[in-house]
Amino acid sequence: MTVSVVGIGGSLRTDSQSERALRIALDGAERLGARTTVISGADLVLPFYDPAEPERSPAADRLVEELRAADGVVLVSPGYHGTVSGLVKNALDYVEDLREDPRPYLDGRAVGCVAAARGWQAAVTTLTSLRSIVHALRGWPTPLGAAVNSAHVLFGPDGDCSDEQVAANLRTIGSQVVEFATARV
Repeated sequence: MTVSVVGIGGSLRTDSQSERALRIALDGAERLGARTTVISGADLVLPFYDPAEPERSPAADRLVEELRAADGVVLVSPGYHGTVSGLVKNALDYVEDLREDPRPYLDGRAVGCVAAARGWQAAVTTLTSLRSIVHALRGWPTPLGAAVNSAHVLFGPDGDCSDEQVAANLRTIGSQVVEFATARV
């Protein structure tokens, strides 16, 4: 069985630092044979989640369907004022559409969490917020999460990272998602 991992994150800036971190984490999943999907940047420009509105945009439908089929998830958010970006939070609000599924919300799925911010305080509090959201959605945060201080760590357009230990941690997060998903099958 091929494990499916959905990566959600980034910012409105195409190929942002947080999106680059997401791709490194997904590389860790791919190295263990997972099929990965990236929902980032412009893909995250969704209407504000409204539970009273049953109609969904094509982008929101895609997000929900990818999550419905996912065995695991990797979340990467930039740290904006000490918490997750509005784009990432709004995308996670759409998980509510999975509430009536046989596997509701993110139930039984490993979720790798990464926060990237220009400073330790925002990176750490954003990571804590992501992990709390994952718990609320019944997901299982991976044992390793990453708070990346982008004032000290840079991600290049070719997938390189200025700190090999950070890159190794990101890949470990992706691999932990796959290992958990595989163990649950």
